[in-house]
Formats: sequence, structure tokens, C-alpha cells
Amino acid sequence: MSLFQASFEVQSAAVRVRFGEGIRRQISSEVERLGCKRALVLSTPPQADVAMEVAADLNGLAAGIFTKAAMHTPVDVTAEALEHAGAVEADCLVALGGGSTVGLGKAIAYKTDLPQIVVPTTYAGSEATAILGQTENGVKTTVTDPKIQPEVILYDAELVRTLPVAMTVTSALNAMAHAAEALYAQNRNPMSTMVAIEGLKAFAAALPRVLDNPGDLNARGETLYGAWLCGTVLGQVGMALHHKLCHTLGGSFDLPHAETHAVVLPHAIAFNARAVPDLLAPVTKIFGGSNAGQALFSFAKSVDAPSALSEFGLTQDDVPKAAEIATRKPYWNPQPVTRPAIEELLQAAWAGDPPAA
Repeated sequence: MSLFQASFEVQSAAVRVRFGEGIRRQISSEVERLGCKRALVLSTPPQADVAMEVAADLNGLAAGIFTKAAMHTPVDVTAEALEHAGAVEADCLVALGGGSTVGLGKAIAYKTDLPQIVVPTTYAGSEATAILGQTENGVKTTVTDPKIQPEVILYDAELVRTLPVAMTVTSALNAMAHAAEALYAQNRNPMSTMVAIEGLKAFAAALPRVLDNPGDLNARGETLYGAWLCGTVLGQVGMALHHKLCHTLGGSFDLPHAETHAVVLPHAIAFNARAVPDLLAPVTKIFGGSNAGQALFSFAKSVDAPSALSEFGLTQDDVPKAAEIATRKPYWNPQPVTRPAIEELLQAAWAGDPPAA
């Protein structure tokens, strides 16, 4: 299948990306390379000890640490972090962690334009985009701006070697969702499709090896490569139904981010495969089968991913509410979106049933 299109546009941000075991120990040189002297180190509460280690390694270039990053980037946490950044006179940010910490760094940068160095500890991939998702009053919204794009990303396989297996799986499927939706994006192009396919291949090859031996740094490095590719494609093209559903479930029902993506992904892809099976053919080629959604469902089961939204606190009464919120405002999607169809999709995802073809 040729990826060529006669007319297309590609947008790519200027980001310095480095891969290497132990590369986090070179953060200080990256701070200096940016011309900065007062780095604010960000993390979630569970990663506070690692944040303190990073601050110590900065050899006098750390202005302080802020360890209250939270899932879905609540605006009240961002406000507190902004006040702290001003108080310590930070001139750059070092975000150590997954999507929660990366999101906080982006939110601060959006308000201040401070340069960001991101050191991912999961496969979320949001570090590779200029997109910020934040939550206020139970509603998650997104904004895109060049100031949100981190300037430097350091991928250190040692930092994900101890990532728990369950979190490894859900974080990987979260990343894969970016690539899967990119295949049918309204503004897709040959470059985005090629990157998406390569990202899916990387996870298909490496994730089972990580599960066999979580300490395998080569496999962990390959999953980080997949995360970068999937995150990069997220920053290049628009997303559709899958991401809309996950933002609804996360922002309005406080469901965990990566786990929600892992459960919803096969259902959203199966739904859209009804309209664009040709565009989703790379998924079946990589994962097997004849239906992209069912192929992803089988792969998810093979790596012991969660399969039911009911596992994370969503009640059956919440299903129609979620369908109503997710269809309240029209948005582009390859398969027409209706409330009954989305309620049916979410009901299957709530129960853990296989996706409907």
C-alpha cells in the first residue's frame, strides 16, 4: 500500500530529542545549553524523591522543586505551581514523570513561555506535542500553542526499567492510541502515517519482551522509541473519537488516564474501522486478524491489559451520561457519531465485552 498523497502538508516542531541509558544525568548540561540558571524541577508526589535527586544533580542550577503534579492537569494545581515558579524566579522547567508532570510543565510554559526539559518515566508521549489538556470544573479541554511544546526531551531507559508491569501496559496502549487514530486523521499525510506505523511496530515488538523481562533495557529503550514516535504523530495531526471519549471519561468522571485509553482503544478503532478499513489495514497487518479493533483487543488481552471501564469506578448509570457529554458538541470523525452508537460502544467498554465489528 502506497502512503503517497498528491497534496499534503507536514508540520514539525524544532525539538532536541536524546535517547540513552543514564542520560538523565546530563540534565544540567541541557539547562546550560538553554542559557538558563534556575531550573524548577516538577514531579508527582510519589516521584518526589527522584525529583530531589535530579535537583541535587543539577549542581546549583536548581531553583527548587514542585511535587504536586496531578492527573488531568487541574487548573488549581497549575495556579499553585505558577506562584511557586515566580517565587523561586525559575527561568526553565525540568519535568520528570509521566503525563501528569509533563502536563503541569506545559501548563506553566503556556502561561510563562519558560523553556522545558522533559524526562519521561512512562510512555504517555505528550512530551512530543504542543497540546495541553487541562481540567476545570469537571471538564477537560485542550489547547494548542507553540509555547506548550517542550524544547528538550531526554529518554532514559533506566527510568522506565522499574515501571510496574501493569502501568507499563496501560501507558503503552495510551501511546499506541495516538498512532492508531493518526492513521485516519482528517489531516493525515505520508509522514504522519509512516511515523504512526513505525510507532505501532515498535510497541508490538518490544512490549511482550518487556513483560517477559521488565528489566530488559534494550526492550525498554525500544518502547521509549515507540512512545516518541506515537507522541510525535499526536503533535502532527488531529485526533478523533477515541481521544474525545477518553477526555470525557477522564475529565467528567475522573477515570485514570492511561487505563481509560487502554480500555477504550479497541472499541473506538473497531467503530471507525466500519468507515475506513483500508486506512486501518496497517493495524491488522501488525497485530493480525481482519478487524483493527478486534486485533487491538486481542493484543491488549495478550499483555494482560484491563478491559472494562467498570474496573475503574464508572457505573452503568454513568454510561448514558458519558455518551451525552461526548456527543454534545459535533466534531469530525470518519464514522458518523450518534448518541445511541456511542452509548452502545461505551456499554461494551464498561462491561469488558469484545468490540463490535
